[in-house]
Amino acid sequence: MDEQQLESSLLIVEDGINNITEERESQYCSDETAAVTSVVVFSTCVAVLGSFSYGFAAAFTSPAEAGIMRDLGLSIAEYSVFGSMMSIGAMIGAVFCGKITHHIGRKGTMWLVEFFCISGWLAAVFAKGALLLDFGRLSVGVGVALQCYVAPVYIGEVTPKSIRGACTFANQFIATFGMSLMYFIGNIIRWRILAAIGIIPCVLQVLGLFFIPESPRWLATIGQEKNFEATLQQLRGANVDTSQEANEIRNSVETSRQLSKFQFLDLFDKKYAPSLVLAVGVTILVQFGGAYGIGSYASSIFEAAGCSSSLGSTALAIVQLVFASLGVVLTDKCGRRQLWMVSAAGTCLGNILVGLAFLLQELHKSKEISPLLVLIGILVFSSSFSIGMSGIQWLILSELLPMNVKGTAGSLITFLNWSMSWIVTYTFNFIFEWSETGTFLIFAGFCGSTFLFVAKLLPETKGRTLEEIQAIMTSNLK
Repeated sequence: MDEQQLESSLLIVEDGINNITEERESQYCSDETAAVTSVVVFSTCVAVLGSFSYGFAAAFTSPAEAGIMRDLGLSIAEYSVFGSMMSIGAMIGAVFCGKITHHIGRKGTMWLVEFFCISGWLAAVFAKGALLLDFGRLSVGVGVALQCYVAPVYIGEVTPKSIRGACTFANQFIATFGMSLMYFIGNIIRWRILAAIGIIPCVLQVLGLFFIPESPRWLATIGQEKNFEATLQQLRGANVDTSQEANEIRNSVETSRQLSKFQFLDLFDKKYAPSLVLAVGVTILVQFGGAYGIGSYASSIFEAAGCSSSLGSTALAIVQLVFASLGVVLTDKCGRRQLWMVSAAGTCLGNILVGLAFLLQELHKSKEISPLLVLIGILVFSSSFSIGMSGIQWLILSELLPMNVKGTAGSLITFLNWSMSWIVTYTFNFIFEWSETGTFLIFAGFCGSTFLFVAKLLPETKGRTLEEIQAIMTSNLK
């Protein structure tokens, strides 16, 4: 689900280091300091509404495929272009999301998110041909890229440290919930009405933006000292001493200003090689493992196997929600590396099962088993992906990359992530038409490679400080 999550996760870790190295000097009890105010809860809810829209948009192409191709007379090639346009829009948005968020603020960026998303959904509602449909999908993609960046950043900056991790994971969970809801209702509602429903969370976020505060970190960055202190007090509560946290934010902002002199070519210095190789490697392998292809065209996969698309989509929705919730709990208990390896092994197995089912179908053997095997394989893949790689990919990358390269490396990885997503979503229908079995065996190969890559190269980052992690990465150069 991008530099967006990478940036916010690094800010979270940075604050954690500052909080460990400095004692909190408050005249009030720690329970009051850690209290979660209604302002924080409401602000978080408003921020994640855009992520709900992102999940809705990501899954839209699956249940809408048959209706759009029939009503607008699109060929497979034209629908593949439509399906991949969100990734193209996201690639465009990824290039500018950091600068936009820095210059117009977190709230300003969320306003911009909804301009692109509402425009895109309206274009889909009124589309009479492929041109307006593709434009709408492109516009939604730009909004998605901005949302995926700004929401975790905003959440990480307004929530107290005691719940930052949970709230940031909640953002990913809400995106998964949006996807699941689309799978639930997509098979019983016409595609134009689905597009209209996609506008609802956008409008709710627009209304909510009138009532939430701007990020205190951004206010400190632009020098609005009075607004910064007042906003921080509003977020933490009237009876909480915020002086220590305010000083930590000021120190963090000053450090960020000093690190901002880092240039793009500096990223390819030898000392950053282990981190960069891992970041680029997992990004490519995860995308080519088939998650976007399967998620975008699940209905057509079920239909090709002779399985009910409504039954398959409903089961897929339930599995995603359950295992995404489980992943949030297990990430800090089991460790990132171990959970990722389990996730990669599971997605590999799921793809093999689906490939085997289509192979039996092609050989005209055990035809009655093929639909069930495809359903089981897709559910194994989805549950494995949801419990691990879906949520922890960007968390691990945020912990691996040094603070002074986070922005530059994040932009590169974000662009690469959406580029790979575009390749998968655009080519899926063509490869699937060429060989149903071959498609999933290729995906299985990349998932298996992910398992080996992580097992061989990825260090466990659970319970380690950034300095300890960087010491491990540096030792890999020797």
